[in-house]
Amino acid sequence: MEKISVKIKKKLTLGLIVTLLCGIALICRLVYIELFDAGFLQPMAYEQQSRDRLISPVRGSILDRNNVGIAVSESVCSVSAVPVQVIQKEETAKELCQMLDLEYDDVIKKLSENVALVRIKSKIDIETAHEIRQKALPGINVDDDVKRVYPFKNLAAQVIGFAGRDNQGVTGLEAKYDEYLAGKPGKILTVTDSRGVKISDEQRRVPPQNGNNIVTTIDTTIQRYAEQTISKAVEAKEAKRGIIIVLNPQNGEIYAMANYPDFDLNEPFKINEPELESIWDTMTSKEKNDALNQMWRNTAINDTYEPGSTFKIITSSAGLEEKAVTVNDSFVCNGYYIAGDRQIKCWRYPRTHGHETFIQGVQNSCNPVFMAVAQRLGAEKFYDYMVKFGFKSKTGVDLPGEAVGIIHKLENIGPVELATMSFGQSFQITPLQLLRAASAIVNGGNLITPHFAKYVTDENGKVVHEFEYPLGEQIISKETSDTMRMILESVVSEGTGNKAYIPGFRLGGKTATSEKLPRRSGKYIASFMSFAPAENPQVMAIVLIDEPKGVYYGGTVAGPVMKELMSNILPYFGIEPIYNDTEKELDETKKAVVPYVTGLDIKEAKKLIDDAELTYVLNGEGNIVKSQFPPEGAEVNIKSSVIITVGE
Repeated sequence: MEKISVKIKKKLTLGLIVTLLCGIALICRLVYIELFDAGFLQPMAYEQQSRDRLISPVRGSILDRNNVGIAVSESVCSVSAVPVQVIQKEETAKELCQMLDLEYDDVIKKLSENVALVRIKSKIDIETAHEIRQKALPGINVDDDVKRVYPFKNLAAQVIGFAGRDNQGVTGLEAKYDEYLAGKPGKILTVTDSRGVKISDEQRRVPPQNGNNIVTTIDTTIQRYAEQTISKAVEAKEAKRGIIIVLNPQNGEIYAMANYPDFDLNEPFKINEPELESIWDTMTSKEKNDALNQMWRNTAINDTYEPGSTFKIITSSAGLEEKAVTVNDSFVCNGYYIAGDRQIKCWRYPRTHGHETFIQGVQNSCNPVFMAVAQRLGAEKFYDYMVKFGFKSKTGVDLPGEAVGIIHKLENIGPVELATMSFGQSFQITPLQLLRAASAIVNGGNLITPHFAKYVTDENGKVVHEFEYPLGEQIISKETSDTMRMILESVVSEGTGNKAYIPGFRLGGKTATSEKLPRRSGKYIASFMSFAPAENPQVMAIVLIDEPKGVYYGGTVAGPVMKELMSNILPYFGIEPIYNDTEKELDETKKAVVPYVTGLDIKEAKKLIDDAELTYVLNGEGNIVKSQFPPEGAEVNIKSSVIITVGE
């Protein structure tokens, strides 16, 4: 036998040592995995050996202040497939196409994919889902799902926003409060082999956590009034768009925010402009996205504008607070005012207002009066009040995308800029910023936070979270606030706001006619801000009509719109008219008795309302009247509206 060489012995020894070390390393690795990595690797192994089907949670509802559902969830189903379990793919694809109205090529492609699970179609109705279950197609699963539904379609569309197919909020309150509304999905877990083939009929179900509800400050009745009023005004004046905001100036609760044009929340990707709709298929993806974003845009908070004469209430309040002017101060309007080296005209030029007191100057909306008051204040003090009234900051409204005012820097405010700013030109703010400042002027001097959300409830209606909006800084005294309410009431009863005068009600307000940039383009915004009752304001509103055709003055265009709005919502709030002797003789004060229409066919109900010389506002869809407001026998002014809610 040949003797083994030393060289071979060394190689064998080295090999033995390496093998031994590898064995020790493997043992150490196994011990380490068992002791330290088991918690991490076990779920991964389970994931590889199981298949998950998600169960959508029920998205919480968005409710109005009276718990009326504005955005709700409806039970539907979804269909998915496990491709390796589908035995006869062609026949299965044909069956699914017929029941789900799908294209054969799309379905057969999904059934042939090399994946564990593929979604065939979501949001199918319960009846169709039941038919598919009855067929018991191998590899085809039907699971419970939810669908977002907006019962009032376009009601407060830009405010409520909508949720996407993934059950997540996309815009508006749906996006802002998604963390409360969304809930958490559940799972159906099925044990499979490495290829995704089911090896056991046993399933583990992890239930979803349903979302909570958001109760808002919105009143669907007031929102309906606002939308009906603004849509009619925009169409009558062939305007570009219109806005109405209604809130409580004491605490910032927003009752209504109406943008027109609006859109159907149930079909948020359907464009609302006929011209664009006719060329939609020829547009690029970017053009379509831009058009949709513009349609969804809430111009009440997302866009700024020059407020014009409604801003004069800020100049007035600052002047009175700083004792730069008193109610009895005298002014002379020559039709213009000299600021620096420029002659700036009154809106009445070449006519003049002549001699007038400060109160008369506000009633007449006389530009020279406000330019003189701003000059007395000086640029620094005037700028300070713009900051105090919140024009350089957001209002804090609970909606995404709020804009902030665009204002001159203090060092850039010369005599001309100060003069034009005094009557609402050469800077831009949002309508809600103006309304917030106006609220402070009439509520005793405190800033408020405009808001929609009141509290959060669970699926049983139990309050689980309350939102707080503490009263803000006091920026003017109660005395100044009281004086301004008195002056602004006189604007409606005696001044440029007389088109909004309603017999029996004490309204305050201010008109505005804002010329859009570029100047002399012939484009204007007519607006009107109002509050009631003047002695203790509970309701404040602003109306904006963007680019009205023909007559464009705020008092003439927006004044009647405000009158119609307030005529409807003040009685709804239970604010009763008190007529003086003169008002009692007016046609506007004549009464009608509301007929009983609940339970009647809609046609018969409309006839009874017409016969009583009243109008109506229709809520819902259907042929039978389910409820009415005001109730039977109530005395209301002739031509007042009866709200009738219909159903099947």
